[in-house]
Amino acid sequence: MKTISINRELKHHDFEKDQNGVCRASQAKLTEDSTRLIHWSLKNGAKIVMASIPDTPLTCLDLWCRAGSAFENPGEEGLAHFLEHMVFKGSSSLEAGEFDLQIEALGGSSNAATGFDDVHFYVLVPSKSALQALELLLNLVLTPKIDQEAFCLEREVVLEEIAQYKDQPDEQAFQKLLESCWPQHPYGRSILGKEASLQRLNPAQMRAFHRQHYTGENCCLAISGSIPKGIDHVLKKSLLAKLPKKATERNNAIQSPSLGFCKGRKEIIIPRLETARLMIAWQLSPAKDQKMIMGADIATSLLAEGRRSRLVKHLRENLQLVECVDMDLTVLEQGSLVMLEALCKEDQLENVEQEISKVLKETISSPIREKEIQRSYCLVRNGMYFNLEAACHVANQAGSQSLWDRDHSLLDPLKHIPYWNSKTLQENILGILQPSQGFTLIARPSGNQI
Repeated sequence: MKTISINRELKHHDFEKDQNGVCRASQAKLTEDSTRLIHWSLKNGAKIVMASIPDTPLTCLDLWCRAGSAFENPGEEGLAHFLEHMVFKGSSSLEAGEFDLQIEALGGSSNAATGFDDVHFYVLVPSKSALQALELLLNLVLTPKIDQEAFCLEREVVLEEIAQYKDQPDEQAFQKLLESCWPQHPYGRSILGKEASLQRLNPAQMRAFHRQHYTGENCCLAISGSIPKGIDHVLKKSLLAKLPKKATERNNAIQSPSLGFCKGRKEIIIPRLETARLMIAWQLSPAKDQKMIMGADIATSLLAEGRRSRLVKHLRENLQLVECVDMDLTVLEQGSLVMLEALCKEDQLENVEQEISKVLKETISSPIREKEIQRSYCLVRNGMYFNLEAACHVANQAGSQSLWDRDHSLLDPLKHIPYWNSKTLQENILGILQPSQGFTLIARPSGNQI
């Protein structure tokens, strides 16, 4: 599973097998404390979640905020991501670039990412420097300067990033699919935003966006690894604790109009696209419906995870019609997305589409073999374990789910696996994953006629 941010990553797992050829989980060093989280809140509603991993010398601090691109008003497209850039251009006590230098001096690293639903900033440092890094991180994110000169300079950087993104044929196809699925919703537009909107923005608008969304109730700090002693007392006196509980104006962007998913079909030509592709997207349950999300993960693993999965085996291994076929589950707060993508020669597009339809229909026309289901169970379990092998991965998962009020063990979703069998998968998931229930996009290289 994944969420969309400005850098998309495709799902990929490497698995070990036992003597019978059955995949088994990695021996990840997960302690009970690192998956059973400690939750508490500051007086202003800011959430704190901690995962103790005592045998690591590192600490990850990951600050999350409900301030992704879905919270932008019309005319603000790209503001959330632009603000992420501006945060690193100086704060109340840090000059531009000083944060990175100080974190590196501590022996650590830092990064940030903006998604549709949220944005987060994180550092990984030796545990002895965690409290110092925490002060730096909170000052950086919660008290940005956003001055005029830096704003104008960084806007050019963001505009160049948009230009580079548009110059990537694969990303053009992906974005066109999102636009087609959700034409009236923020999920359907690029997180990077629109050039025209960015050109009209000013520092005052960005400061207002920061004040409105970076509030106590909208923030969550995840801490994983070796937990510094006394960090609870430090946090109670920190800048995070001093944030207002909520903005004076109620923000309703995340409860915006329904997603309005559009079924249908479209064919497009993309210049410099190296390989033709067929893409199909389906909308499923929002992130809070963990049982359905687990079912979707099992179903996509059954269909397109590894050589023995149905689509890969049929289209690539047996018929050799495609270069690759992949299926991804993107988990979002208002409604998740399953996306199938097959790369092939242009003259094989029709055959590929027919064979995909055939495979998908077969999943609901006859019972699924228990061996296939068990294999999918294993892949899903392994994927969840592998995603929790490092302190940063633990903080990422813990911060994201706690921000959205899912205060449970990181491995808690695994309890839903037994619910999913041939019958429940067919009735609740596979019946939806049919071509007629989704949006199909055919992307062809330029220079050829449709």
